[in-house]
Parts: sequence; C-alpha cells; structure tokens
Amino acid sequence: MIKLEIERANPPLPVSGHVPGTYVRLLFDYLAAQGQDVGHVLGEAAAPPGPDGTVAAAHWRRLLTQAALHLGDPALGLRLGATITPAHLGPLGYVLQLSGSSATALERYLRYQRLVHDVSPVRHFPAEGAVVLEWGDDARAIGLLANQCGLAALVHFARCITGQPLRPLVVHFVEAAPADMRPYAELFGCPVLFGQTAARIHLPADVLAMPLRQPDPALAAMLEQQVAALFAAMPAREALLQSVRGFISQHLIQGEPALQACAEALNLSDRTLRRRLQALGWSYRALLEDSRRCLAENYLRDRRLALPEVALLLGYSEQSAFNRAFRRWTGMSPRRWRLAHA
Repeated sequence: MIKLEIERANPPLPVSGHVPGTYVRLLFDYLAAQGQDVGHVLGEAAAPPGPDGTVAAAHWRRLLTQAALHLGDPALGLRLGATITPAHLGPLGYVLQLSGSSATALERYLRYQRLVHDVSPVRHFPAEGAVVLEWGDDARAIGLLANQCGLAALVHFARCITGQPLRPLVVHFVEAAPADMRPYAELFGCPVLFGQTAARIHLPADVLAMPLRQPDPALAAMLEQQVAALFAAMPAREALLQSVRGFISQHLIQGEPALQACAEALNLSDRTLRRRLQALGWSYRALLEDSRRCLAENYLRDRRLALPEVALLLGYSEQSAFNRAFRRWTGMSPRRWRLAHA
C-alpha cells in the first residue's frame, strides 16, 4: 500500500530543470545519518553532478523515490527538508543567513531562486495579512517528494535563520492528499491543503519584520558577488520549451499542431527538435498535452467562455474529446473543475 502511494505521488513524468548538487546532498547525508548503506539504497554513493555542479531534476526525483520506497516513508521529503543547513544551499545559503533583515533575505531568495530549484519559477504577492510564495505549474511534474522537500526546507531554513518557531498560515500542494497527514501537521504547524492549483506557502506578513540571528550585511554583500556570478553563468531557462509552447498556443485553434510544422517554424529538423526536447526531459506529445492542460485551466477560469468555446480554442473538434482529455489530466470533468475553482 505504501509502495503504491509513493509511486502514484511521484510518477515518471517529463520534467526539466536542475537542482544544485549541494542540495541533493541532503538525501545522502540523511541516509548516512540513518545508518543506511547509501550505495546499496540508491545505487550510487553520490549523485553525479553535471559540469556546472547541478543534478537533473528527473534524477533527483528518481533518487527520492528509491529512498522513500526503501525506507517505506511517503513523507521522506518532509524529513529531508527539516535537516537543511546553509551549506546545502552553497554560497546563497550563507548570504541568506547573514542578510541584514528577513525582508532582505526573502528578496535575495526570490532573486536567486534558480540556484536552489531550477524546475518551476517562484512568484510572490501580498494577500490579506500574508506574503504568498507560489511555484509554477512545472511543480506538478517533479513529484510530491521533491515538493515536500522544497517547502519543508524553506520553512525550516526560515526558522533557523530567525530563531523563531515560524508557522505558515497555510501550505498548498498540487498532489492528492496522502493517507497520513500527521507528518505535514507536525512539521508546518498549520493547515495543509492538497489538490490545489499550485504549490504555495502563505507566510504571516510580519515575517518580513523578524530580525535574523546572525546578521552581517557587509559579509553578506561580499558573498553575494559570488552568488551573482553563479547566477549570471546560468543558461537562459528552457528557451526551447518556451518557443514550442508558444507555437502550440498560437496554432491550437486551427487544430492539433504537428511536430513537423513546429520544427519548421523554429528552423529545425524534426529529428533535431525531438532530440533537444528529449534532452530537456520532454517529448513533443507530452509538451502538447501539458500546454493544452495549462491553457484549459486558464480558459475555464474565465466564466465568459462556454465549454464548447474552450474546446475549440484548444483545437478539439468535439466537446466530448476535450472532456475525455480533461478527465485524463485532472480526474474531473471541465464543468466540475470550473465549479470547484470558481
């Protein structure tokens, strides 16, 4: 039963992006502390980083899944996140720890977040009495274990650098609710909701006024130069994926756009486009499906659009075909989804 829960929450979907090798070390350090033979559990004694010191997000997900299956622990990501230290974030970890204020630390985290998690971009916005951090739709593909680890690490790190028992107001996960909710309640100390439209943390607005335990603005500014250099060296984020998604969005109303037409528009051969997408962890078909799903959810939020119009905008000649596809993506009909997200 536990094995099925872990596999369902961490399906091998296409996922692009990378995480730093220092962050992946969380898992290796945790297993070693548990007295586990890391090489036996994971099949490798250390995650092989790329030339830039990062590990592919798909490989990170696989390592987490293997460890969770071996330990029989569907909440492994939460336990990992609760062990994070500044060293696991590299130079950025120390910059955040030494910042002059919580507000400055948050601003730096938002600016350099790709150095921590280059899978889904983070956005932030104010809400009533709260500051909301929200991760992009790609968070779905990386799986529950990685999302557990990311959100738990953020909360634990904030507690460490402020020395305060910080409690979020609410935490959102995109995945279905697990069988055992207790580990989430124990770690976050707040309501945790599942099946949401995005991964989110609602932090109390007064978190921005919290003093840090070890502020050293001068040293933080000096170290930030190194962080800024690392950030500047990162490649533009998934420019090819954005171009393909853009082509798909522009041509869906004419019907399902073919890979050949997309490749021609991008001045690539069919074979080259397939190979480059594969290197990013995607196939053209998977990207087409994912783009349709994202657009479908956006269209359904606009109640001025009737369901047949939404189906037409997505390139479906029949409403029934759209209904079947949407059920496959979300587990519910477009009408029910619209009502649930009104």
